[in-house]
Formats: sequence, C-alpha cells, structure tokens
Amino acid sequence: MKKSELLEHLAEKFPNIDKMVLGEILNGTFEAMTEALAKGEKIEIRGLGSFRVKERDGRTARNPKTGEVVNVPPKKIVHFKMGKILKAKLFSKKVS
Repeated sequence: MKKSELLEHLAEKFPNIDKMVLGEILNGTFEAMTEALAKGEKIEIRGLGSFRVKERDGRTARNPKTGEVVNVPPKKIVHFKMGKILKAKLFSKKVS
C-alpha cells in the first residue's frame, strides 16, 4: 500500500474530515516517527508492532566479482517487530 492509497482509505473511512487535513495528519505522523527513530527512540504501536534502530558492526566482505576484500563500515538499520494482533491476522491465529 502506498501513502496515497492509505490517504484514500482514510478519506473513505472518515468522509467528514477534509482530505487535505487527513494528508497533513498522515504527514505529521510519519514525520514524528522519522524524528523519533533519528533520535534513537523506540516506537510502539499497539496491535501493529514496534520499530527501533539497530546498529550493525563493521565487517570485512569479499567482492564476488573480483574476489577483492572490502571493508564494510558500521551502519544503522530500522528493525520492525510484529505485534500479536498483526501476527494473528497474518497467520490466522486467535489472540489471547
């Protein structure tokens, strides 16, 4: 689902709210999430899951084409852990 499709879904679900306002709310939500992750904070959305930033250590790797040894620098990645409700919906299990 793209952001525009999500906005359309919200507009159908909340027809009494202007689409421009819904767009601003959606953009504000994503902006707040991005800023929190940039600060290293964890985001928990009940029923959906949690997002957090993990750091990967640097390592040495090998270029498969040339066989040359290459140093890969450390980097940050966003990790998503699925919540119980989402997991139950995806895998058709009952939530207790």
